[in-house]
Amino acid sequence: MSPSQRQRVAITGASGLIGSALSAFLSARGDDVVHLVRREPRARCEISWDPASRKLDSGDLSGVTAVVHLAGAGVGEHRWTPAYKQEILASRVNGTATIATALADLGEPIALVSGSAIGAYGDRGEEMLTEDSDTGKGFLADVVRDWEAATLPAQRAGLRVVHARTGLVLTADGGAMQRILPLARFGLAGPLGTGRQYWSWITLHDELRALAHLIDQDIVGPVNLVSTQPLRQAEVMKALGAQLHRPAVLPAPALALKVALGEFASDILASARILPSVLTASGFVFEHDTIESAMRWLVDAL
Repeated sequence: MSPSQRQRVAITGASGLIGSALSAFLSARGDDVVHLVRREPRARCEISWDPASRKLDSGDLSGVTAVVHLAGAGVGEHRWTPAYKQEILASRVNGTATIATALADLGEPIALVSGSAIGAYGDRGEEMLTEDSDTGKGFLADVVRDWEAATLPAQRAGLRVVHARTGLVLTADGGAMQRILPLARFGLAGPLGTGRQYWSWITLHDELRALAHLIDQDIVGPVNLVSTQPLRQAEVMKALGAQLHRPAVLPAPALALKVALGEFASDILASARILPSVLTASGFVFEHDTIESAMRWLVDAL
């Protein structure tokens, strides 16, 4: 579909960090945006659904041109107890299966841009990874495999399905940076563990532009939503410190992170050196493609 053509986009997870920002971004460019909510609708722009029970009236999606599915339990908000790990998995699989089945039943040519994560690749050290790389090992890699597989009903119905594998989103409004920024202002945001692990990052601004690009363009399959410059974690922190005019040298030992965060620390300490091959091949141009420009944008927004 032409990017200049007004679209009607349904968003799940529209109250979340990325979902709320995407809703505003698409509305600002002239799209008609509707939200899927887990309660009775209070406005014409809302559709009720119950992902835990896999309930959604497919007819409510009639007339939309795309669904952006971002709903799911937060990965970093709680310690990974066995119960919460099950919630992380179930919230993604149930929600995705609900959306994919409803779209398949409806039978209209609606694109599904389904949220995913670069956790798909696991901890891969120095290896350069693209969408053609094999998925990895570990809890998050297993979650992503089941999460993406839950879109199969839509794929089998011949619908365009995209797996938006998002990396570390740089924004002061939430996620990892919201926790790191207060430390960075006091010069305490040094290396995490060795600091040599690769972080594949993207600013929230480019994340929204990339998601809109996936809505507009005829792209299918996994797409890495990361900048073209994956960097070692220590380099990311050094760039942030430079923008704040603060040092970033005091390290957070790996053992301390594991005590504080539990199993989730393994994901923070993992190395994922990932390139956005599909995005760049499709003509997408990043506005923040150097860590210096990204951190300048981040700090200017404070």
